[in-house]
Amino acid sequence: MSKKMTPGEVLDSVVEGINTGDLDSLMMLYEDDACFASQPGQLAKSPESVRQSLRSFIDSKGKLDLKVKRVLQASDLALVITEWSFSGTGPDGNPVNMAAKSADVLRHQDDGTWRFVIDNPWGTE
Repeated sequence: MSKKMTPGEVLDSVVEGINTGDLDSLMMLYEDDACFASQPGQLAKSPESVRQSLRSFIDSKGKLDLKVKRVLQASDLALVITEWSFSGTGPDGNPVNMAAKSADVLRHQDDGTWRFVIDNPWGTE
């Protein structure tokens, strides 16, 4: 990650990573101890479980659309609120359609980049 992105641009990179299936570039957007709410009430707390959660989106071979609605920044932390929708195909071959508002916390890193501390796609639930 050589490009210095704003917190909102990091969310745009998630869209690109999901839609192109680039799991390795997605993982570069997360701190080592970041957590990911894979479903409402379920929290992935290790790099392996975050990777697995992201892979489930990629494996659905769908399209993620996301709009950054608000960025609140204080010191080295940013809260990014988005609205997103995803349409793809589930493991059973049936269509998968999801939509929600996310609430994500990112931290400014020493190298100037921003990375996820908390990725909560179900931010208001």
